[in-house]
Amino acid sequence: MFSIPTLAIVVVIAVVLATQIFKILNEYERGVVFTFGRFTGVKGPGIIILIPLVQRMVRVDLRVIVLDVPTQDVISRDNVSVKVNAVIYFRIVEPDKAIIQVANAFEATSQLAQTTLRSVLGQHELDTMLSQRDKLNVDIQRILDAATDAWGIKVANVEIKHVDLNESMIRAMAKQAEAERTRRAKIIHAEGESQAAAMLVEAARQLGAEPKALQLRYLQTLADLSSEKSTTIVFPLPLDLIKPFLNDR
Repeated sequence: MFSIPTLAIVVVIAVVLATQIFKILNEYERGVVFTFGRFTGVKGPGIIILIPLVQRMVRVDLRVIVLDVPTQDVISRDNVSVKVNAVIYFRIVEPDKAIIQVANAFEATSQLAQTTLRSVLGQHELDTMLSQRDKLNVDIQRILDAATDAWGIKVANVEIKHVDLNESMIRAMAKQAEAERTRRAKIIHAEGESQAAAMLVEAARQLGAEPKALQLRYLQTLADLSSEKSTTIVFPLPLDLIKPFLNDR
């Protein structure tokens, strides 16, 4: 018979061995197993049996990771300094590569995202950063995905969150926008004047082709003036307007 202290020690040793032998992996986890330091496979999910002191397992989470890229100072192609930050969505698709090929997959992806963000945005002008953000997101995602493929990582999406400008640049852009609005207003006004002049020329041509129509227009103008609240109206009477009546006689 074992004494109580001896039995307690045996139970403790059995529990410790059980925790070393049996591992439970969730559905979203995988275990990268090493035997005497050599990679021997990826296991999971469920119960995994390991040989104590011989095999070792590293847990890998396969869920999507949301990585916030710190604010980066970027100089655009037209020499404008801006501050840009972004968020990256990625996940591990090959657990063995994520453990064997890189020491810290998350830190490596974060550093690569920062350098890629500065490199890609620095090739474009400020207007492109502000107006074509979706295209830039796709470009950064494609570059990151290709670079992290060797680490067993899939970059699913990249979103540029903020492009911050300094106060002087904001004022300059406001002046530029105001000048653009003024230019468009002048163009619209000039186009309106041109169309009005063309219509007047066409009306004059039609009235000139029919003298009676010109006379009727003249009489209509007199009627309009007579309805106004005025005391005396001096209105010239061109002889050309009465010639048709004289000719008819």
